[in-house]
Amino acid sequence: MNRVVFDVPMMYADHHVVEVRRILLEDSGVGTVNASSAFHVVEVSFDQDKTSEEALRSKLDEAGYTGELQIPTESGQPAIGRNGDAYFRHTAAYESVGTVISFGQEIAATGRPLWPCPGMAPAQSMDE
Repeated sequence: MNRVVFDVPMMYADHHVVEVRRILLEDSGVGTVNASSAFHVVEVSFDQDKTSEEALRSKLDEAGYTGELQIPTESGQPAIGRNGDAYFRHTAAYESVGTVISFGQEIAATGRPLWPCPGMAPAQSMDE
């Protein structure tokens, strides 16, 4: 059995681990799959006579797990509220934030995922 380790930045939650394992274990040449959403890696043992590293990488790429994780960061520019007031939206993107700050957010557009998550359906309003 050959062994390969893939970087999968878009595998950042436990439900992604389940899906990545399902995708890879469908291949009859795959022996074992060890995946970690914490480290964004998947280790696969496979029979080189039945499949290849390129075929496995292609499956992960086709499913959207090998792309670069797009994390929104703060621009440093204030946002403008409805009444014209400027405010900063503090998130984990600021290194200086030492506590958790929550905020409400209105979703202006539906029909798109809230986060670039492979396998997630588009956002829908609560009324739908």
